[in-house]
Amino acid sequence: MKFKKVLLPFIAGALALSLAACSEEDKAAKDAKDEAPQEETKQEATKDQEATKDQEKAVKEMQEKLAKQQVDKNKIVAVVNDEELKGVEYNAALSSIQGQMQQMGQDPSSEEATEQVKAQTLDTLVNQTLILQKANEAKLKAATTEIDEEYSLLEKQFGGEKAMKKALKSQSMDVKALKEQIADSIVFDKYLDKVAPAGKVTEKEIKEYYDQVAATSKDSGQELPPLEEVSKDIEGIIKQEQQQKLLAAHVEELKAAAKIELKI
Repeated sequence: MKFKKVLLPFIAGALALSLAACSEEDKAAKDAKDEAPQEETKQEATKDQEATKDQEKAVKEMQEKLAKQQVDKNKIVAVVNDEELKGVEYNAALSSIQGQMQQMGQDPSSEEATEQVKAQTLDTLVNQTLILQKANEAKLKAATTEIDEEYSLLEKQFGGEKAMKKALKSQSMDVKALKEQIADSIVFDKYLDKVAPAGKVTEKEIKEYYDQVAATSKDSGQELPPLEEVSKDIEGIIKQEQQQKLLAAHVEELKAAAKIELKI
């Protein structure tokens, strides 16, 4: 599991899922309109309308299937070191994981995936809680300016204030709840830098990583930019992978020492 962005994906994933559903419907209607020739026959217009309706129906059916995996927002889903985790947190994590699976071309609503999604969601929640508990013990905080900056970036990512509010409403969230999750994400990153600092990355490691990716890209008919143009990006990726390994080991230690009870 990737830990670096364990919190913001709850936000971004849930919002992206709702926005994707809305934009899919809007896009289908827009495409049918934009692509229609000026002298389109009535029969062709009917076919386009039917295709749009089919797309909208498919999106709606998927939303309904995914919603069935949610739990009551007040239901206690787990207890971690006497801290109760409720359905509202579970559902946020669930939406993110569902969205990530869809982005990878997987169907999170299938019968086979249902238990996998549930287990992954609970594991993610427990990991997040253990990390934040330790971060709070270390008295790590998120400044108001940091929260506002992250919120502005997220709002811009989702197309402005109106689109953001629409997405929040679809997820039964408000700005206050969103900023609380952003604060947790900032605290998480500070804790990550504290317990899993990235080491120095050598030029040899960057070159080896580049060569591996270049070989894969060549097989698929793509060509990478020159090494000097992407070396900084590769360095960041390698550092993140280093932190992932360190934090994963740290979380396992926290789990071994924690009292964890799953309720669903």
